[in-house]
Amino acid sequence: MTRVKEFNLPDLGEGLTEGEILKWLVQVGDTITLNQPIVEVETAKAAVEIPAKWAGQVTRIFHPEGTTVEVGSPIIAIDTDPAAGDLPAPSAASLAAVDVAGDAPVEPGLIGGPAPGGRTAVLVGYGPKTAVAKRRPRSPGAPVVPAEPAPVAEEVPPPPAPAPAPAPAPAPAARSGGPVLAKPPVRKLARDLGVDLAGLTGTGPNGSISRDDVMAATTAPAAAVVAKPPAGREERIPVKGVRKLTAENMVASAFTAPHVTEFLTVDVTRSMKALDRLKAHRDWRDVRVSPLLLVAKAVLLAAKRHPMVNSTWAGEEIVVKHYVNLGIAAATQRGLIVPNVKDAQELTTRELADALNALVSTAREGRTPPADMTGGTFTITSVGMFGVDSGTPILPPGESAILVFGAIREQPWVHKGKIKVRQVTTLGLSFDHRIIDGELGSKFLRDVGAFLEDPEGALLAWS
Repeated sequence: MTRVKEFNLPDLGEGLTEGEILKWLVQVGDTITLNQPIVEVETAKAAVEIPAKWAGQVTRIFHPEGTTVEVGSPIIAIDTDPAAGDLPAPSAASLAAVDVAGDAPVEPGLIGGPAPGGRTAVLVGYGPKTAVAKRRPRSPGAPVVPAEPAPVAEEVPPPPAPAPAPAPAPAPAARSGGPVLAKPPVRKLARDLGVDLAGLTGTGPNGSISRDDVMAATTAPAAAVVAKPPAGREERIPVKGVRKLTAENMVASAFTAPHVTEFLTVDVTRSMKALDRLKAHRDWRDVRVSPLLLVAKAVLLAAKRHPMVNSTWAGEEIVVKHYVNLGIAAATQRGLIVPNVKDAQELTTRELADALNALVSTAREGRTPPADMTGGTFTITSVGMFGVDSGTPILPPGESAILVFGAIREQPWVHKGKIKVRQVTTLGLSFDHRIIDGELGSKFLRDVGAFLEDPEGALLAWS
């Protein structure tokens, strides 16, 4: 039974195959406890903290921050019995039978332990990976080292012969067509910056190219190795994580579901007055209240009156859902995400307000768990906070409608036969025309608008 156990990157949910290590929360030599957060990883859905599968002492970190790691690859090694003294050198038998998942059974309910239904408990909202991960065998007698990956040699064609120059002061030897030595993170940095490693002289161990060598090449006055325009004229941003998944989903949705968009301009003066009264109520003084709350309430009531709007196209059938997992599009530093409030139709107005506030706050902090971004049935997106009046939103995959509402502005408006200054906004509804025809879409949008024009009257009439 080996003391040192390697913890593989777990399956972080719903078909994701890799994750980027954003930040290590522990270091080699640290003593950690069971389920202590050890690393923050970004997937295509969100940034999540991964807890330790065992208690013990960290003996190795396999990948530095910024590395993209495949699911099932080892990320950290933990000595589960550090009090037993120095680690013995591995024997040939131990090298042949590598322990990845651990020898002893894990207590039910803990990470890696059994869960109801015969599943394996991993992270909340994540699924277990069924494939068996493989580990590279260590050479006999090799110590466990805290590790960045060793420099990788890559054959490149020899560069043109340099012009004769005076002998420089003693410095690391330059290569002449030999292998380029650089660690994987350095290679990634060079690719992102457009730097050709073959033209650099390494200052690292054994002539390897370091991060400083790459950065120096990007600022050198005559750096012929930099394959990019002068600094400041262009910036290249890798498409990955949340942004990559969003792009793929939007393209798939735009070219799969036939979109139709309708617009409705609404006088929301009464809604804004209702919000003011709600804020002043003694039971609501500690609650953040915004127009989003009333828009969400309007959508939930209108969906109850028109259930087909809350449905999914499933090829040979339409799945009408009698629950609303209400998605709220949120702009974050990592891109657009759409977490949702589960079973929002069951919540009181106060519970809905609390749920929306928690959802938005968590999204802005970048801590939305993957479970909150799956299973959405209807989405609301707001462009009003940016001063935009409306737009044509694209459906999230699997949903049949999405509502956008814009900025609320004071405008001249005919009210009770007279032109008055009223607070006005524009709603936009995009829908899947395979499920929702023009009549149904129009009726749903009309009801959302009617609620916002007179929320108190609509509550009395529809409830």
